[in-house]
Amino acid sequence: MAVDWALTAVFAALVLPCVLRLVRLDYVRLGHGVRHGDLAELLLVVAMVAMFSPVGGPIPAAGWQAVLALTTGWFAVAWWRRRDCAHHALSAAAMFYMVTAMPHHGVDHGPWLTMATMDARLALPLLAVAAAGYFVLDAARTGVLAVRAAPGPGAAVHAGQGSRAVCRVVMGAGMGYMLLAAAV
Repeated sequence: MAVDWALTAVFAALVLPCVLRLVRLDYVRLGHGVRHGDLAELLLVVAMVAMFSPVGGPIPAAGWQAVLALTTGWFAVAWWRRRDCAHHALSAAAMFYMVTAMPHHGVDHGPWLTMATMDARLALPLLAVAAAGYFVLDAARTGVLAVRAAPGPGAAVHAGQGSRAVCRVVMGAGMGYMLLAAAV
């Protein structure tokens, strides 16, 4: 239970940089794709808070399924057009999978989304392990690239890049952990 609360706090803390990017950044200059990515990141962080929280979230699992299915569809179409939205499409699809594949019978949390009290495993655990592998590798790759690209003293930082990299690393590691824990 302590791990669930700690991870809930970590993901809740990621909400702030996501919101600050949306409020402060100049999306006319950065482009709509960056704004859509930042919005998706905020949505996925909030969904992770709801999944890790031992008390669940205020939105029932069916509501999250609808939101995540729409997000997956949006980024899948964007991926088809621009090829730079693959990660958000895969992230939303993996979260949709977690919400859909978690057992809904015999659990005492009612319709609320929470994986903390789940005592059964996800359906199709091989899919969960493959997705976990992707997210862990992506988190490691993003972390290495962010460290290598860290600006020296006095260098200008690209708008929101550091914040975006931290969120992606933490989200990837958290999703990898959640998928592996629910699959085995």
